[in-house]
Amino acid sequence: MTTGVVYLLLGLALLLAIVLPQVTRRIAISPPMVLVAVGMLIGLLPVADTVSLDPQDHRTVVTHVTEFTVLVSLMGVGLAIDRHFHVGSWWSWRKWSPVWRLLAVTMPLTIGAMALLGWWAAGLAPAVALLLGAVLAPTDPVLASDVQVGEPLTDDLEPSEGGDAPEEDDDIRFSLTAEAGMNDGLAFPFVHLALLLLAGGFTLADAGAWFGWYVVGKIALGVLVGVVAGRLLGRQAFRARSDNLRLADRGEPLLALAALMAAYGGAEVVGGYGFLAVFVCATTLRASERGHAYQRAMHAVVDRLERLMTLLVLLVLGMAMTQGLLEHLDWRGVVLTLALLLVVRPLVGWLSVSVAARDEHLDGGLDRGERLAVAFFGVRGVGSLYYLAYATSHEDVPGEDWLWSTVAFAVIASVLLHGVTATPAMSRLDARRRVAHSSG
Repeated sequence: MTTGVVYLLLGLALLLAIVLPQVTRRIAISPPMVLVAVGMLIGLLPVADTVSLDPQDHRTVVTHVTEFTVLVSLMGVGLAIDRHFHVGSWWSWRKWSPVWRLLAVTMPLTIGAMALLGWWAAGLAPAVALLLGAVLAPTDPVLASDVQVGEPLTDDLEPSEGGDAPEEDDDIRFSLTAEAGMNDGLAFPFVHLALLLLAGGFTLADAGAWFGWYVVGKIALGVLVGVVAGRLLGRQAFRARSDNLRLADRGEPLLALAALMAAYGGAEVVGGYGFLAVFVCATTLRASERGHAYQRAMHAVVDRLERLMTLLVLLVLGMAMTQGLLEHLDWRGVVLTLALLLVVRPLVGWLSVSVAARDEHLDGGLDRGERLAVAFFGVRGVGSLYYLAYATSHEDVPGEDWLWSTVAFAVIASVLLHGVTATPAMSRLDARRRVAHSSG
């Protein structure tokens, strides 16, 4: 593939990435769907055959590209969340109630259910079945823009056409955004457990060590690094003693990228989960001065970079599909994917937010329609690709060809299913919410 052809295709694809969000805003087609389709068309061109797109030939590249894409997205969703979490506030804990339920109940049950189905129905070895469950369980902050919060609300935003101030993001989008922001890091302990099982010699004592370090220790370190980094950088940006060092007054939005790298690098150095650190850092930085327009400037920079990275990943994924990525997909992968998207996630998601649920009129409460939406819209995406690339780079995984085909199929199926249903479902819920507010 010549350099000129590469630049031409990337330029056209970038133009699509810019235009698509506006064109597809009110129709049941999401930008990820179109970008994957464009990638498939590019993959059918004769010039595309000159480059191997087998992920097993490029594990390191796939790992780092998907890793950075997820990191950028985590920073973006963290800066967009307007509901700051206060550890010492019981009201804050209750307002985040759906998120805790999705993280503490939905994700572990999803991992367990998919591992059980992988072992019982697909005949996978227990460790491989657990790895598949851990890879597919986390929802994705990259491809779920249709069901996530938008840009951060700040004091300088203009009123809407009706003269009202901008409204706070609704409970559905908030819950799905916060879940996607945190479970990318919280799935890591189960990925590590699968790798430890694959390595062999795993004993009961090792299980205790796994829980103490990979579950408790690394999560705590990730959160701690994120909080410290967010507070220090927030103080630097908004309350530095020197005017020249007060970045918010200078309008330099690249602080968001500095915060991303500092939080991730710091967490990885001390052994914590970097994904979790980046999200916590972003939410902490967001809370340092909530109404300042600088928050939207930082979010805008991250959002544009996320678009570029998502463009790259989706185009390559589409190209790889037409060049054999799904070659090893069989009935087992199809059944497991459909079970995940249509049965497991909706069922355990519904149970987690419905059992002993808070009253829908209270903070952190969801009505029946909102609980259904939160349960259903668990989008799978780039995070699953990253976890599989990470695992196969650290351990020899039996059936790796089949795993890549199955996970790629799950991502594409999620893009199609949730892409088609997100716009009409969210529009209907938004309309119902407006009617309820006007009548109230």
